[in-house]
Amino acid sequence: MEGFGVHTSMWTMNWDREGAERAVAGARKYNVDFIEIPLLRPHDVDTEHTKALIEANELRAVCSLGLPEECWASAHPEKAIDYLKVALDKTKALGGEALSGVIYGGIGERTGVPPTQGEYDNVARVMVAAAAHAKKLGLELGIEAVNRYENHLINTARQATDLVERVGAENVFVHLDTYHMNIEEKGFGNGILDAREHLKYIHLSESDRGTPGEGTCGWDEIYATLKAIDFKGGLAMESFINMPPEIAYGLSVWRPVANSHDEVMTKGLSFLRNKAEQYRLI
Repeated sequence: MEGFGVHTSMWTMNWDREGAERAVAGARKYNVDFIEIPLLRPHDVDTEHTKALIEANELRAVCSLGLPEECWASAHPEKAIDYLKVALDKTKALGGEALSGVIYGGIGERTGVPPTQGEYDNVARVMVAAAAHAKKLGLELGIEAVNRYENHLINTARQATDLVERVGAENVFVHLDTYHMNIEEKGFGNGILDAREHLKYIHLSESDRGTPGEGTCGWDEIYATLKAIDFKGGLAMESFINMPPEIAYGLSVWRPVANSHDEVMTKGLSFLRNKAEQYRLI
């Protein structure tokens, strides 16, 4: 998962043949090292088609998802385990290196009250089973901390780290996201330091999910702290332009956050890459 990548939400959130071809072509145009593929409907993914596309374009891949409501780990652990096993099998078949994201719950999962110990116990049991299945496949498993408005279980780097350590599997890591950190952490640097031993992947996303460099995220603090911990994992730009209604609802995005794909990819990607080079992360 090393190098600089981009979440394919820039081009599609529907990973069918058409969406896959559009996203891979777009990513290749900007010479990234890897792509992040959204497995919103893993059962429907044509893995042979995707694998051929990735290999032909000399790309690597990471997959991500949020669990559907009927499979939320906190309430339906057995269904969550079954769903994640399918997603992991698909990740392996298409040539991916890891499955990450809100794999412990759903985007928009909130009960209206603080998490219970029973919910955390269920989540931990699911993560242990998923980690074991991932290990058999030679895959890694990432736990992404997201903000309080999208999920009530894991909001901070410290919480993600606690879950990783509770699971206790070598192939499970922390996945951070600067958009969520901007809301939840007491400073970007503190969040990165909290996760430092387990941090292998980070979404580089602006404070409004738009063009990186045009919001309020503290990019020098972010990059300097990553350099200070000798970060060697994946750096992935994430910005949402066109989303299906169910994803827009879960993320509470009601307006365009950038003028165009080209604006984000030319201005935003260049900004993030230049910062990464400045701090000698790539």
